[in-house]
Amino acid sequence: MKFTFALFVLFLCGYNAQAQITVPSTDRQIKGAVLAAPVDQRAAATVLGYNQKGELVTLRKGSNELVCLADDPSQEGFSVSCYHRDLEPFMARGRELRKAGKSTKEIFDTREKEAKSGTLKMPKQPTSLFVYAAMDEDVDKATGEVKNGYLRYVVYIPYATAESTGLPLKPDEGSVAMPWLMHPGTHGAHIMISPPREKKEGGK
Repeated sequence: MKFTFALFVLFLCGYNAQAQITVPSTDRQIKGAVLAAPVDQRAAATVLGYNQKGELVTLRKGSNELVCLADDPSQEGFSVSCYHRDLEPFMARGRELRKAGKSTKEIFDTREKEAKSGTLKMPKQPTSLFVYAAMDEDVDKATGEVKNGYLRYVVYIPYATAESTGLPLKPDEGSVAMPWLMHPGTHGAHIMISPPREKKEGGK
């Protein structure tokens, strides 16, 4: 399952054994990618996805503030995301470093240093990220339809702290849906909002 933390979900992983990977059509990638976006913003969102060589490319140029990232066919499970266009330098740098083989810590430390020096541009206002994920068995391989997906929300506020936001620094045990602040005081400070997952039929 590709339920990773929002800070890292958008990193582009390098491709291995490309000949064994089937890349969905452009239309199917776009249809899947925008599932992470609010319904009224889907039609005008820019969509990034993959060509037949496994390279990340722009599948559709949009006209609103959202950028959506299609599911990576080289990875297990299904995970797509949409984020404010002002986050693109941050996200693109993460993908670049991940592709270069950097660890999660190395990526975080590098972007922290670059953000503080001004070489990595971070949004000056709060910006949103939406992540939609599902298990492999919940994706129809023929049509691309997804069921039992899980949507979570993130709001990036660089350098925010518990004191500046009034938010806790970990999920509240009594309310899993309560917003909390991750990576406080850093370039990657963001509010996590993870609604309870709906149970499948049979209670599983």
